Amino acid sequence: MSGKEVIVVFGATGAQGGSVVKALMEDGTFTVRAVTRDPKKESAVKLSQSGVEVVAADLDDEKSLEPVLSKAYGAFVVTNYLEHFSKDKEIKQGKLIADVAKRLGLKHVIFSGLENVKKLTDGKLEVLHFDGKGEVEEYFRSIGVPMTSVRLPCYYENLLTLFRPQKAKDGETYNLAIPMGDVPMDGMSVKDFGHVAVSILKSPSEYTGKDIGLSADKLTVEQYAEKMSSAIGKTIKDAKLSPEEYEKLSLPAAQELANMFRFLKLKPDRDIQLTYKLNPKAKKFQQWIEENKAAFKDL
Repeated sequence: MSGKEVIVVFGATGAQGGSVVKALMEDGTFTVRAVTRDPKKESAVKLSQSGVEVVAADLDDEKSLEPVLSKAYGAFVVTNYLEHFSKDKEIKQGKLIADVAKRLGLKHVIFSGLENVKKLTDGKLEVLHFDGKGEVEEYFRSIGVPMTSVRLPCYYENLLTLFRPQKAKDGETYNLAIPMGDVPMDGMSVKDFGHVAVSILKSPSEYTGKDIGLSADKLTVEQYAEKMSSAIGKTIKDAKLSPEEYEKLSLPAAQELANMFRFLKLKPDRDIQLTYKLNPKAKKFQQWIEENKAAFKDL
């Protein structure tokens, strides 16, 4: 054994967990224990080949969680609402990890959280993939687990998938269908998240008990569109949709996403200065889009 403290990383083959594993390995302060449901899948095998300890566990199975968290100093915990679209299941999984972390005496947990929108808006808005994480945040604190909640903004990478520009009716230009109006929207590359997590783990006295809203850039949809147009060489415009128009689109979870945008327009706390303190190399959107413009060449 190296004598280094062990950090257990859940969702190690996903976007957030993968970024945390990579950053921990690059930093070298801690030993990494990467958790996945299937250690035989290609991404898990690659991790193992790179020298990471890869272990199997299931967030629904308490017996599988005990051995992976045993003798660990801390953990990064992310739950995946998009896997099952069940707020109740996400809460159950989060509480289960919290209970095991408490029982085994983990010294520091970083939880990938978000605000409990329903509670904050007195029931006016419900955003299931936020609200469940918000309830888990509260539970970690209520049972006394030393925990830092990190709240990520919209990933730049979402522009490659969910919010990818769509061809306009004129057949020439493209629309960015993000109903934020003139309110700036926080963004960040998920790949830059890992070093944020490492910085937090290395300064527990400074960050334990805190809710940290992350942001590497804060731009209006029009500004995102202008920077994309400049990098890609195609004309991309703000579609200027209202949340009411957005929720009528034939998209998965359009109603929930519309409520998410309604909440984001209320400007929840996302701290650019703190984000850059935690990861000075986090990318502004201009840099990210220049580096990823090839992914849009088929527009």
